[in-house]
Amino acid sequence: MESHLVAARLLPRHQSAYRKGHSTETALVKVCADLIDCGHHVLLALLDLSAAFDTVDHSILMERLSRSFAICDGVLDWIRDYLSRV
Repeated sequence: MESHLVAARLLPRHQSAYRKGHSTETALVKVCADLIDCGHHVLLALLDLSAAFDTVDHSILMERLSRSFAICDGVLDWIRDYLSRV
């Protein structure tokens, strides 16, 4: 699925989550570099969304994956099966 998202350029350029070679540290380094470069006072608010997907409606997620990310067939079935077990 990742290769499809990368090939179709569906991942935001600066997304750090769920990407090989990226982490919260790389995201923080990017934010700090941007803050230093801007030369202005900045307020940074950080949110912990570690459990955010625990409340996602699975049918809406499946629809979004299909329509917005062109995830289909076996991969979509695999995700649907996984979500039915968690």
